[in-house]
Amino acid sequence: MTLPEITPRPDLYDEAENWSVDELRTRQLERLQGAVLRASRIPHYQAQLEARGVHPDDIRSLDDIRLLPFTTKDDLRTNYPFGMLAVPREQCVRVHASSGTTGLPTVVGYTSGDIDTWAGLVARSLRAAGVRPGQMVHVAYGYGLFTGGLGAHYGVERLGCTAVPMSGGQTEKQIQLIRDLRPDAIMVTPSYFLTMVDHVRSLGLDPRETSLRLGVFGAEPWTEAMRAEIEQSCGMHATDIFGLSEMMGPGVAQECVETKDGLTLWEDHFYPEIIDPITEEPVPDGEEGELVLTSLTREAMPVLRYRTRDLTRLLPGTARPSMRRMAKITGRSDDLMIVRGVNVFPTQIEELVLQIDGLAPHFQCILTRPSRLDELTINVETAPGVPAERHEALARELSAQIKSRIGTSARVVVLAEGGIERSVGKARRIVDQRPLG
Repeated sequence: MTLPEITPRPDLYDEAENWSVDELRTRQLERLQGAVLRASRIPHYQAQLEARGVHPDDIRSLDDIRLLPFTTKDDLRTNYPFGMLAVPREQCVRVHASSGTTGLPTVVGYTSGDIDTWAGLVARSLRAAGVRPGQMVHVAYGYGLFTGGLGAHYGVERLGCTAVPMSGGQTEKQIQLIRDLRPDAIMVTPSYFLTMVDHVRSLGLDPRETSLRLGVFGAEPWTEAMRAEIEQSCGMHATDIFGLSEMMGPGVAQECVETKDGLTLWEDHFYPEIIDPITEEPVPDGEEGELVLTSLTREAMPVLRYRTRDLTRLLPGTARPSMRRMAKITGRSDDLMIVRGVNVFPTQIEELVLQIDGLAPHFQCILTRPSRLDELTINVETAPGVPAERHEALARELSAQIKSRIGTSARVVVLAEGGIERSVGKARRIVDQRPLG
């Protein structure tokens, strides 16, 4: 089907998007030097820099970033709750935090200047996604300690749009508000948006008949196949937004609607590197590895060389030529499943599921170890209206595709529509039932 018309010429939000590469590199170096100076006030970084014999004055070029220590999530947890602040806690106007499901939460502080910068970057991201002042944006990211909802909300308002602060969950109410208020755009995780699409269809309605024409999807990896599924079933443009609370929240990078060729990294605020996750050595632009980010302008909590665990590549700029793009995230180094010696990411499974007519994009990877070897089971749903007699054939087809395309064996269980628990935020793609130890 035909998607809404988009002007092919980029519509820029601010002058930084139009800087030359030379001007960008000059600003990056100035800001990196300031970030290192601010970080050196933090006891954790003081100790790290002293151990390496590095002084802030040693940062004379962007290549000198390699003199700086990496930062990991464990570092943030070790300094819980406020040990990574570069300013007195009283100067923070807000804190956000991770869920803490795998340990202590990571707490992130913001000055009023940080909040202002964040709102501007999300507004820039929305503009790049095709949203324009005066439009209405339905925000279905979770509000609260999670950065998604409030981060999106302030950016929507900064751009001059009308925010619908729905948050996550209450799917029936979500659909009612979309039908009644007729928003132009939605910000939501792609997995939960598919849950909303299923609900629309259960009401006997066509998702293409809603008012939504733009979707800004983030907070979890998703594939080109899922983009095609969303765009074709809903008649809307689907773009990717990237962020993480350790850096700021949503708005670190954004896919431009006129190209849809990867996310433009807002390099005037975040300096990117790609490293080999095993050796920690840098890899050239264009090669896949782990994304490492340094915040250049944050006041309350500057973060040096943060290991995101996200796997991607750096590519030349296109819609915003001076700023590099990051390819769609293929997975996370900590989401990697090694099944009998073969590396498997949930995004690989998703891509195959979406290629098989009769399967829905709702699945889970179940890891077990009944004896000495790990086993992978894929639970996946059928599309609406698929009879039970087809389940076995669909299971065989997906199992064969996994063996052929990924190179490992997997047991596939095809469930009826509604068989996979729905997510109201990030989808739980991996269920690890292996014994500890």
